[in-house]
Amino acid sequence: MSLFDDDFYSPKVPKRRKREWLKRAKVPRRQWQRLKQPFSSTRGMTIVLVAITAVISSLLTLTIVQLWAEPSGPVQASADPYERIVEAADKVSPTVVSIVNKQKDASDTLATPEEAALGSGIIFKQENGKAYIITNEHVVQGADLLEVVLADGQRKNAEVVGKDKITDIAVLSIGDAGITEVAVMGDSSKLRRGETVIAIGNPLGFGDSLTAGIISYTNRKIPVSLNQDGVYDWEQLVIQTDAAINEGNSGGALVDLSGRVIGINTMKVATTGVEGLGFAIPANEVMLIVDELVAQGKIIRPYLGVYTIDLENPYAPITEEQREDLELPDSVEHGVIVLEATGPAETGGLKLNDVIVRLDDTDVASTLALRKYLYEEKKVGEQLEIVFYRDGKKMSATVMLVDKPES
Repeated sequence: MSLFDDDFYSPKVPKRRKREWLKRAKVPRRQWQRLKQPFSSTRGMTIVLVAITAVISSLLTLTIVQLWAEPSGPVQASADPYERIVEAADKVSPTVVSIVNKQKDASDTLATPEEAALGSGIIFKQENGKAYIITNEHVVQGADLLEVVLADGQRKNAEVVGKDKITDIAVLSIGDAGITEVAVMGDSSKLRRGETVIAIGNPLGFGDSLTAGIISYTNRKIPVSLNQDGVYDWEQLVIQTDAAINEGNSGGALVDLSGRVIGINTMKVATTGVEGLGFAIPANEVMLIVDELVAQGKIIRPYLGVYTIDLENPYAPITEEQREDLELPDSVEHGVIVLEATGPAETGGLKLNDVIVRLDDTDVASTLALRKYLYEEKKVGEQLEIVFYRDGKKMSATVMLVDKPES
């Protein structure tokens, strides 16, 4: 039994009883039609359930329609990230090459393949019977013969189109016979920390090797000593990754999951207790240099003509006796000491042991700061005011900046 007298309860009033009730109440029939029907909890629950069912059915129908309307590709790709790594590697691998740097020994004999230095490169352009390859400058440094090994095993001699030591970028050219694909360069400005990437190159001679990891940091600044003398001459903007990068990976591709090259692998931190600290030059920075190397054969930068060391540098400090010889005022704590002056600096009168403290209106505390101001703020043909100390006296000179000589 239900809670009601009848198992089949209905909120409707029988017509006969309805007419009798109307007579007793003396309510005009026309007025009753405008009155609201009595509401019960059971009826309300029924209406709510019907409404919810209708909404859910509509949402399910809309979802099914959208799934049928979407292309199957993106759904499959997002469903299996490991498959995306495979697809990205397959896409870029044919454009990644191995580079063999052969140098002559004292007897003028070329190094054997076992003795040659190894690196990697990326085919990024094909034009007028030539294919152009991006790699690192240190990969081709000192080469007497450069050989490129394609992914299919073909070997081709390469020529240097242009190279730049400061940014560690070089461009090579080879004949394009047998080359059918070039790399797609990505937009490194859109990278996100944690994004999955893969590194492809020629580590230790194992060509076409693949490692995977994530982007640990998107815009890391690494100080660089160009002459390996302990003095930082430049700051390299790099992508930090934990994808394994080893000797021979230099110049190879750092690739996103769409198969686009977003960086050129260039270095790693190799010391006891350190793992997963690899670096790549961002693709956007690379292409700015590459375009000028292809067009000019070099990067045109203003040249001052000074070789310097820092007045205060923890890695290459001067002695107290050397500082006394400079006869600097106690107020001068930072600057760069001129060891050699050539070109515009020599013409402007700078000499050994002059201490440069300012360029135009910008204070100079290090060789790195001096070079960054020159390269980022000045152009060839512009004048530069140099403020310096000589024998304890503050002096200034104005020079005209020129293009750096080939030598």
